[in-house]
This record gives sequence, C-alpha cells and structure tokens, in this order.
Amino acid sequence: MKFLIALIAMCFVAYGGVCGLLYVEQDRMLYPRTSDVNPPEFASFRIQSGPASIKVWHLHPEAGPALLYFGGQGEDIGAFLKEFDRAFPDRAVYAMNYRGYGGSTGSPSEVALITDAQATYDVIRKTHERIVVMGRSLGTGVAVALATTRDVDKVVLVTPYDSIANVAAERFRWAPVHWLIKDAYDSGKRIPAVRVPVLAVLADHDEVIARPRSEALVAAIPAALRHSIVIPNSKHSNLGDYQHYLSIVHEFLATASAGKQP
Repeated sequence: MKFLIALIAMCFVAYGGVCGLLYVEQDRMLYPRTSDVNPPEFASFRIQSGPASIKVWHLHPEAGPALLYFGGQGEDIGAFLKEFDRAFPDRAVYAMNYRGYGGSTGSPSEVALITDAQATYDVIRKTHERIVVMGRSLGTGVAVALATTRDVDKVVLVTPYDSIANVAAERFRWAPVHWLIKDAYDSGKRIPAVRVPVLAVLADHDEVIARPRSEALVAAIPAALRHSIVIPNSKHSNLGDYQHYLSIVHEFLATASAGKQP
C-alpha cells in the first residue's frame, strides 16, 4: 500500500513538473522570434510604443486607403513584402514587426502586441482616413483586438482561431491549459464587438489550427458582417502558395461596404 501511495505521489510530482515546464516555456513556444531582415527594395520606419521601438514596413504610403497587417507567430514579414506589393498596388500597406521580432525591441505578450498595434494604427491614421486590418494566424488575435478599440474599415482574418487557449488545449489535452496560459487571445469573445465587415480565410487542411477552432471564430462574427471562404487543398503552412487567396482579399476590400453597425 505504501508503495502504491509513493508511486501515485511520484506521478503527481512528475505531472506537476511537466505542467510547470509547459508554463515556463509557453512564451518561447508562442513567440518564436525572427531575425532582422532588410530587403533593399522596401522601406521601413519606427514608432515608439512605451519602452519598445517597433519596426514597421510600408509599401505605397502615398495611396489613400491603408492596410495594416499582423503576421503569424514565427512569420518573417519581410519575406512576404513582394506578394503584398503585387496584391495591393492600390493600397498603402503597413506590416508591424512584433516586439522581439525582425528588429523590433522588447518582449512580446498579448498586452504588449495589442498596445503596439494601437500605437501603429494611431500613427497611420494621421495620414490615412480609411484603414483595413488584416491578421494571419497569431496576428488574427491582434487584428480582432484592434478592431474593437479603433475605427477600422474592414477586417481580414487568415487562418483564425477562437482563442489561443482553446488551440493549445486541443494540442496538450493532458494539461490544464486554461489555468496555465498567460496570453489567451480570446477572439471568440471579442469578435461580437466588431461592427464592420469581416472576411475569414480558412485553410482546407489546417494542420496548426484545427478547423473547429476557426469555425468557432467564424460563427461568432455577427451574421450581417460575416464573410468566409475555405481555400481548397491548402494547409496552414502553405497557404501562401495559393496566390489567389490574396486576390480574394483584394476583391473583398474593393467591394463597397454595406456600412458599419452602430
């Protein structure tokens, strides 16, 4: 009996240790930093957000309407600038490098990234009256949060999720993720407060964000503002290979808005 009790105690200690490791390592897993790349054909500028210096790429700044983009968790935004240059020649495009990513200083967190997004928006708004926000993967949580606090024209969410906590809970079913996670990015709770048209672009065979997580987010978008499309045969990791998805986004942005809800 004593042996059984000791064995159970050891199992609890081991389980607690693994959960503790998961808690400690979550920042590293959620925010894999990217190096600072500088394609010579594109320009960037910096904004100050609290103690952090945020690097922001910009294309066609002379254009009237603007698109503010937030990338995925390990995305090298510099590698996608050519695609955005071709896809949105009629729009000023701004892409924010998260804290600790691509030349931006500071350490990332949900609060910090949302704060930086608001600061970047406020700078852009000085020269652009209409701003669309677009996020991919992790960046969809930033985009949704920004759209609830700032006046945006439309929202585009590429491979979105209802919450990072729910995504992680499906991946680590054995752990009490909702107790351990620090940055939940609960877009499912935030999205009903968005009052502009929203386009959700889903990968057909998303191997990173399970379809139920994306579909739960889509279902939470107010019905009158909801637009969604699934890119056939695509995966989370290769959606960029399906260039027509950016054409779909461009068409959505070019369509006259039915008007914002009060």
